[in-house]
Amino acid sequence: MNFIELHKLPPKQDIETKAVLRALNKASRALAELKGEAKTIPNENILVNTLGLQEAKDSSAIENIVTTHDELFLATVDNTVESIAAKEVQNYTQALKHGFALVRKYSLLTSNNIIEIHGQLEPNKKGLRKIPGTALKNSAGETVYTPPQHYDTIVELMSNLEKYINDNDLQDIDPLLKMPIIHYQFESIHPFYDGNGRTGRIINILYLVQQQLLDIPVLYLSKYIIQNKSEYYKHLQNIRTSNDYESWLIWLLNGVTETSKSTIDLIQKIKLLMDEYINKIKEIYPKMYSKDLVENLFKHPYTKIDFVMTDLQVSKPTATQYLNKLIKLGLLKKEKRWKTNYYINERLYNLFT
Repeated sequence: MNFIELHKLPPKQDIETKAVLRALNKASRALAELKGEAKTIPNENILVNTLGLQEAKDSSAIENIVTTHDELFLATVDNTVESIAAKEVQNYTQALKHGFALVRKYSLLTSNNIIEIHGQLEPNKKGLRKIPGTALKNSAGETVYTPPQHYDTIVELMSNLEKYINDNDLQDIDPLLKMPIIHYQFESIHPFYDGNGRTGRIINILYLVQQQLLDIPVLYLSKYIIQNKSEYYKHLQNIRTSNDYESWLIWLLNGVTETSKSTIDLIQKIKLLMDEYINKIKEIYPKMYSKDLVENLFKHPYTKIDFVMTDLQVSKPTATQYLNKLIKLGLLKKEKRWKTNYYINERLYNLFT
């Protein structure tokens, strides 16, 4: 396929069609409800950690980096796990958290931020592409799109993208409409040698946080994308060949609506489970109960004696006693892996599997 020239943003045509605005209305309502529901969990790290892990797994799977939930959860609490796939997913989690910290601190999402985020994902492949030759191919090995090849062009397009992300006056439309446009443009610039898809999906959620549509990164579209992977690539390609923004916008806005609803349902289940744990501990072991203890059990499906000691500022015998009592209550399951005892919140684990 011949080279397709990638134009700077904003798009020239009117993208606010009636069909797009209908999809936008539904997505905006669902996203606002999700923002409110996320506030009902007292410690934001519970959602950032657990949902972030799920996103890391799904986003990586789109790029055929496959790991099991058990392998992933274990890798995040034990640096001795050898799986390459788990380490890749771990890098994604760190990149997401690092990006969230940057956006929260500066309220901006710059080219340098994006390069920094990508460096967390691909530590050995940092920086924008400088060598020509990159092409996107289909499963048959046929080139379907050739992104910009020259370093100066990539820098120029990334500078334009940065302005589009951060300058709301450049195109006066709803930020939720801009998010799919930003994603398309980034994926089409394809600025890195590897990790563009994962970086682009991190940008999606960080942009929503930057625009205050969400307080914390909890809307993860990767599951929707992986369930509709062929449509995802088809819509991106149709903009390049036919300038069909409308179909792409509607498709991704529908994904925002669907994913918001499913995430609300998951948060409500986590909240109900937390309440059940709180009530049971208070009833049987009232002196042992603390907010920090329950939050320790829900920040991650796996915990260890060391984690409880740190979070609750208690001695090792006390932490061990607490965990053993929680096992007796049926709230945790103990498993020994290598030389370490892990205490698993199986019911939380099962919500993600």
